[in-house]
Amino acid sequence: MTRLSAQDEAAYAALAQPGVRGLCAYDPGLDLVALRRGWPAGELVELGSNENSLGPSPAALAAFAAAAGDLHRYPDPLGGTLRGALAAHHGVARAGIVLGNGSHELLMQLAQVFAGPGQEVVASRFGFAVYALAAQAAGATLRQAEALPVAAAMPRGHDLDALAAAIGPETRLVYLANPNNPTGTWFGTGALADFLARVPPRVLVVVDEAYLEYVTDPALRSAVELLPEFPNLVVTRTFSKAYGLAGLRVGYLLAAPGLAAVMERVRESFNVNGPGLAACAAALADQAHVARVRASNAGEREALADALRARALAVTPSQGNFLLVDFGRDAAPLAGALVAAGVVPRPMAGYGLPTCLRLSVGRRDENRRLLQALDAALGGSR
Repeated sequence: MTRLSAQDEAAYAALAQPGVRGLCAYDPGLDLVALRRGWPAGELVELGSNENSLGPSPAALAAFAAAAGDLHRYPDPLGGTLRGALAAHHGVARAGIVLGNGSHELLMQLAQVFAGPGQEVVASRFGFAVYALAAQAAGATLRQAEALPVAAAMPRGHDLDALAAAIGPETRLVYLANPNNPTGTWFGTGALADFLARVPPRVLVVVDEAYLEYVTDPALRSAVELLPEFPNLVVTRTFSKAYGLAGLRVGYLLAAPGLAAVMERVRESFNVNGPGLAACAAALADQAHVARVRASNAGEREALADALRARALAVTPSQGNFLLVDFGRDAAPLAGALVAAGVVPRPMAGYGLPTCLRLSVGRRDENRRLLQALDAALGGSR
């Protein structure tokens, strides 16, 4: 056997399971921690991670502070209070809720539980990168459906017909996000119901609603309302976006109680921390704060999209708290210029979109800084 070296990643990879050997770690974008060190506190405009720039509910902050006094105690392993609040909020059975260390953990575990070697996972091109990682880590084959063309009303959005056509006899999971990250595109709840009616009952459909709280289009409601009709439907949500609690890493899954019971078999003990459980329960109760966040985001999203289009840039319609902008050329130099000016975007080359940047919708002052830096960068690149 080859002697192992502490630096020899290839030798250790050879010892790993087949699905992990060719896996690349999730890319969170630019190194924000390093970038922050180079700027005075509060001066770096961070628009690369789709965080809520307005922050969490004051009630959530107070609950977090109160719970922090019990850090020497393990948290509730069942997350009973939060699960009960979620059950009441969504009108579902508590037994159909699984808590996760962010929805990312749950998306990965769904493939771990329900897909494997010789089986397939279906997702759309330009869908969230974690779907492909989940399939590969489970040893399953990813079947990627083509997205809608750039000329469509929802450019690069999910093509539900193409997704349905990609489902084969070995398909076990379908992942789709609504609204979608990184495009911001969406489809109505009626279209989702029609799609689900075409999916074989043995295939689980995972609808990722990380950005649902930002939605203002009345045609798009939560897929949770379809759970009673479609037992093969799974909905994932998170407190990281509109609730402004990304640092606490709390997400959840809603599904048929039988499916949730199977997921509980792989859920890690105490996977959600105590202050996180308390803060999220308080955040959930403060829907007035969520409404303010949604209204503020909608106004700034429209204003920012208009300003970008006025600069002759292609901006994809969005129902999230971000915009996908196509510059029609390699966007890497523009990203570098923005970072040098203290504005952090999200490069999209890893998604196969090298001419695009994803820009989170910030506060008005942050969006003004973005536009100023962008004007300087575009002027210098012409």
